[in-house]
Amino acid sequence: MADTGDIGVGSVIRFNGELVQIMEYQHRTPGNLRAFYQAKMRNLKTGKQTEYRFRSGETVEVVRVEYKMMQYIYSEGEFAVVMDNETFEQVHIPMYMFGEGAKFLKEGMEVKITFEEGENPILAEPPTFIEAEITYTEPGVKGDTATNTMKPAKIDTGAEIMVPLFVNQGDWVKVDTRTGEYVERIKK
Repeated sequence: MADTGDIGVGSVIRFNGELVQIMEYQHRTPGNLRAFYQAKMRNLKTGKQTEYRFRSGETVEVVRVEYKMMQYIYSEGEFAVVMDNETFEQVHIPMYMFGEGAKFLKEGMEVKITFEEGENPILAEPPTFIEAEITYTEPGVKGDTATNTMKPAKIDTGAEIMVPLFVNQGDWVKVDTRTGEYVERIKK
């Protein structure tokens, strides 16, 4: 067993019988009161976020997790089929585990899958940034670079993002999969 001083942001613990991941974690010592840890946690099954105040030195059950980089092959209904690059074993991961990042998945891309003690997948993350081609957007007008105005654009994964006015159909852009925001235009 570990105590509250041994965990941090990103740790996976068993809390009230459920697996949760620590999203925010702060140590606080208010005046002449006892120190505590304020934690914001996300349930890995339901996605619900909760906050809890741990006493300093309280015991917590840290879950051993294993991270593996795997290759996304295709989607099959509500599942993403990924392949282990070393053993070539294929695993079906529920699409909801990717969260909002699921709409940015492309064939052949490396994804990070987290397994609970080598067995069940509990987390799935697409790459933080992807490069995508703009398949449709309204044409840009010369001189549309002065303001911060955005317009909708469809990328090659089928997702819709907001891009600056100067981005045209056929351009390549870098997209942050955590927020779905345009980062920059790139040369291809």
